[in-house]
Amino acid sequence: MADATRDVEKIYATADVVAKLRRLADALESETPFRISIAGERIRVPKRAEFSIEHERGDGEEEIEFQLKWTIEEDDDEDDDGKVV
Repeated sequence: MADATRDVEKIYATADVVAKLRRLADALESETPFRISIAGERIRVPKRAEFSIEHERGDGEEEIEFQLKWTIEEDDDEDDDGKVV
């Protein structure tokens, strides 16, 4: 199967962001995998994902990104009881 490239940015209402971040924090704290829905696609994030925070400044704008990153492995396709955030 070929790798699919996807780069999506979606604006959410504040209440939706708060709910996603709260459930994400619970999953990170309990060190469990979870699923998140972004722009209509459900994504499984394994517990081994690395979390980083990035700050950018330039051209009169500032940006903060919260990022989870992991390599795709065969066991990523296994079904789990991960939370959907």
